[in-house]
Amino acid sequence: MLNLLTRGARPDRLKASRRRLRTAIVAVAALVAAGTAAVLFIQPASGHGTAIGPASRHYGCWERWGSDFQNPDMAKEDPMCWAAWQHDPNAMWNWNGLYREQVGGDHQAALPDNYLCSGGLTGGTRYAPLDDPGAWKTTQVNSSFTFTNWDQANHGADYYRIYVTKQGYDARTDALDWADLELVADTGDINPGVGRPPASGGGTLVDIPVSAPGRSGHHVVFMIWQASHFDQSFYSCSDVWFGSGQPTEPPPTTSSPAPSDPATTPTSGPTTGNPAGYACDATATVNSWGSGATVNVTIANTGSQAIHTWMLHWTWPTSGVAISSIWSAEHSTMGGMEMAGPAAWNAAVAVDGTAEFGFNVSGPLSTAPEFECFPS
Repeated sequence: MLNLLTRGARPDRLKASRRRLRTAIVAVAALVAAGTAAVLFIQPASGHGTAIGPASRHYGCWERWGSDFQNPDMAKEDPMCWAAWQHDPNAMWNWNGLYREQVGGDHQAALPDNYLCSGGLTGGTRYAPLDDPGAWKTTQVNSSFTFTNWDQANHGADYYRIYVTKQGYDARTDALDWADLELVADTGDINPGVGRPPASGGGTLVDIPVSAPGRSGHHVVFMIWQASHFDQSFYSCSDVWFGSGQPTEPPPTTSSPAPSDPATTPTSGPTTGNPAGYACDATATVNSWGSGATVNVTIANTGSQAIHTWMLHWTWPTSGVAISSIWSAEHSTMGGMEMAGPAAWNAAVAVDGTAEFGFNVSGPLSTAPEFECFPS
């Protein structure tokens, strides 16, 4: 385990080099947005990350139900995940995209009370159900435990700040406020790639030792991860159970939306439609030769916001089709669903811009599948 709490300060030259890297990345992003060609090899930006141990609310829902999302048992066995899924499936699919930009370190201003778990309603209402108190599944922990974050794209960190709710907080009836939290870990600067490799999926697992004595029952672990590549602040809420007696079956949920305060309710993004102006469409051309085909896909940004990253979901229109090779994208499957995410160079798509990738398939594919495009 990395003892991140006792690493000490970084040399000034290392901090300066990282600032230069951030400046270079911002410059390249500006060139791309302006349509100017530029070549720079940087860490992939096709993923972001979240807490996976104890799992954040949105990652836990994806982990338990992502490959079985059509199972009606979700409503009874995992009612909080079911409510989030019914509200917006992207809360589950985009488990690695709960972040805000340009917070400038003023997290309490960006995330009003009752809206911490959704990152201050980042992305509109996509993650709003994460703020609801209720019978969230819990992970049993001791007073000292290890908190693990998955940094999928090796962003590194200016700091991780880990909070745990104070004894007496009721996670089943009370939406999270800043006053409910106690800061229990602050790592300081962590270089990109410092940690341990995940079993699959790339990136780095960052382990942070946490001590939170004097607690019992259901509590919430709240994370602030200030990424070091841009001013991007990632947030998550993980439900834990201190001590014995962890419930094996959730009680009937009485959750309701977090209370609305017009003076403090975040206004980022519309309340209907695509969150925060994000929208995309995907079309494809198919060159078939009977026993296989080449498919070229174009993703178009049809929204009012520049897209940081995207993901496509689809199923094959005929049986017996399988991807044999893919370029300019990363392919994965979940149950019977095909998924593709971007490579490092085509994750960002400017307003009215496009990104492209392609793949070869074996099997009788003559028409393009219908793609669902999820931007963030």
